[in-house]
Amino acid sequence: MKFLSIAAIMFSVVLSGQDFANYAKYEKQNQEIMSQNIAPNTVFMGDSITEGWFSTDPLFFTKHNFVGRGISGQVTSQMLLRFRQDVINLKPKRVIILAGTNDIAENQGPISLDKVFGNIVSMAELAKANNIKVVLCSVLPAYDFGWRKNMYPAQKVIELNTMIESYARNHNIPYVDYHSAMKDSRNGLDKIYTEDEIHPTAKGYEKMESILLKRLDIK
Repeated sequence: MKFLSIAAIMFSVVLSGQDFANYAKYEKQNQEIMSQNIAPNTVFMGDSITEGWFSTDPLFFTKHNFVGRGISGQVTSQMLLRFRQDVINLKPKRVIILAGTNDIAENQGPISLDKVFGNIVSMAELAKANNIKVVLCSVLPAYDFGWRKNMYPAQKVIELNTMIESYARNHNIPYVDYHSAMKDSRNGLDKIYTEDEIHPTAKGYEKMESILLKRLDIK
């Protein structure tokens, strides 16, 4: 009986973890886009910062034929797993990747910055192999995580951004630097752009939009 009990527990754990990448999140929306046979101009791949962007300013996305594919709490490993379904299969002209905050917060456990960077590079390489233009973004400033205190992320964010920027420069990929324009004196997200030190407010997203559109020369 003890063996059966343990087996039942393990089976339950497996079931609960079946959709680790959360493929189901945008499955219906993706099918709708593909059935219309109209490719989006750009797909935004990311976490809650990207997901919140669409919910805060949906007009920004619809106006430019942008599609948001952010999932709250996700790390780069999860984004990499769903990259084919949520980006490549939609056949966009461009993908904008903003990722890494939740890796630094260790949402799925400890991970080195090299591995986080490697996941971002893998997404970029997959996009380029499928003739999708790549735009890499800096991780937003972060002084502390409300859900995981005393992680001291500010310097790790800077180190990861340095790696992303260097890769982008060496591979002729546009790099969008939100960090420099939105940081405060602690290298955290300036309070004029946020209420919780991590997620942008409407004003924060407005700032990001101006930085992004200027970098991509989109009006």
